[in-house]
Amino acid sequence: MCDALQVRWTITAKTAPQPWIACSGCAGLRAFRPSGKIRLNANGRRLDAWLIYKCGDCDRTWNRPLFERQAVRKIDPAILEALQSNDPKWIRREAFNLEALKRQSPRIHEFPEVEIAKEVVRDPNAWTRIAIELVVPLPTSTRLDRLLASELAVSRTRLLALQDRGVLRIEPDRTDVLRKRAKTGMIVMLDLTAEADCALSWRFQATGTAP
Repeated sequence: MCDALQVRWTITAKTAPQPWIACSGCAGLRAFRPSGKIRLNANGRRLDAWLIYKCGDCDRTWNRPLFERQAVRKIDPAILEALQSNDPKWIRREAFNLEALKRQSPRIHEFPEVEIAKEVVRDPNAWTRIAIELVVPLPTSTRLDRLLASELAVSRTRLLALQDRGVLRIEPDRTDVLRKRAKTGMIVMLDLTAEADCALSWRFQATGTAP
């Protein structure tokens, strides 16, 4: 990719997913949001841990089990420290643990809103292609076609047309990849050899900076 403008997009979800749980205060199913707090209970050399959620309507709490009656010596020291200190970064990562949430509730409300930080990794003098590396630290429901259409200021119809012409390629190349969730490791390639004024028309959208 020596002739490619290389860019890294770091995509951060704004809002953690919310499970729908039966709320005793509302007498019905409600969406519960993570409070950012952990509850611990020690019983001898064993530990219980929960992530605390709050009802979006009445603020009643629900404790999502992280583990129960776990021997302290078997807990990863880094996790134990995070639990005991209410480490906000660890708690936020765990709040995005969709597989764990699905074991507690069949209905999970995900939010597509994200923040995107764009970093130019390599900027050769004469480039004809753009390579965009995606980094998604936490799961997001944002589809790749919607992400690209928004950030590159093109319609999803045009994205499909560019893909059909071979101008747009996605690695890894999978069936219907544009409709998949944006994930770490995806590379978006734009071959602009035949596009006039590619630097002016594409650079700002891809990098967030002027030529």
